[in-house]
Amino acid sequence: MKRPIVLILAAVFLLPLVVRPAIASEIWLFAIFGLGANLLMGYTGLLSFGQSTFFGSAAYVAGWLMKVHGLNALLALVAGVGVGALSAAVVGYLCVQRSGLYFIMLTFALNQLFYFTAYQWTSITGGEDGMPGVPRPAFAGVDFKDPLVYYGFVSLLFLIALFLMKRITDSPLGKILQAIRENEVRAEAVGYNVPRFKLLAFVIGGAFSGLAGVLYAMLFGIVPLEAIGFVTSGNVVFATLIGGSGSLYGPVIGSFVFIWLSESVSTLWARWPLLLGVAFVIVVLFLRGGVVEAWSRLWQSSKQKL
Repeated sequence: MKRPIVLILAAVFLLPLVVRPAIASEIWLFAIFGLGANLLMGYTGLLSFGQSTFFGSAAYVAGWLMKVHGLNALLALVAGVGVGALSAAVVGYLCVQRSGLYFIMLTFALNQLFYFTAYQWTSITGGEDGMPGVPRPAFAGVDFKDPLVYYGFVSLLFLIALFLMKRITDSPLGKILQAIRENEVRAEAVGYNVPRFKLLAFVIGGAFSGLAGVLYAMLFGIVPLEAIGFVTSGNVVFATLIGGSGSLYGPVIGSFVFIWLSESVSTLWARWPLLLGVAFVIVVLFLRGGVVEAWSRLWQSSKQKL
């Protein structure tokens, strides 16, 4: 078994001993969110500031279904994945028609459209107050109201999501997406339908984001308006870049860094986002591969010394 997998499995078992189960669960669901964003940004070369569109839409729809119609956990997750993929298909279809700055601004504009729709649709979303009262329904006789049980559920889904994403990135599809990232014109010249593959990356990334959105709603029992806001999209982009964009394990590391800073350091220092800003500047200037690249350099240096 490869070293990263061993470390991740160890973290899954040890994390609830170090931090509260709720924070531990948030780390893994944010990592799932990051996996979807990284497929677009790291593997396809598409910087999207609309990931919270898929995350928040899935959280609202699944939260409403659980709250009003008593949907069980499994069906809620399936609904969330479907909503995330569908909203990503709509947004992606419009965005892949453009490139560069126009693509980025279009993802932002469509995110704002979804955000203000949620803000105005108070009868369903609760508007500025969010959607409270989202239950954490049982499934197959398992009561997810226990924080440790729910943590086990989230971490299991994270491991499944990580396995699926590894299969995707190692598959011919993953190689094609990387070819598009490296040279879009050349990929099109050899016969690949670039817009179609970009759209497929959007749909897959949206499905992962939707899964994370449902887990978020169940974890906190509320879907806040911020879940579909631009800041949430920015957070997952920053976390992925800090961890290592283009690496399978980058979003996992980035989720640790971001959630730990936001949940632990924030209680000690109100201006904790300054640390995130410093980390981001260091990554942009010196470590384009984020923490993954820093670890790789350190590992290679230690091996040479030995």
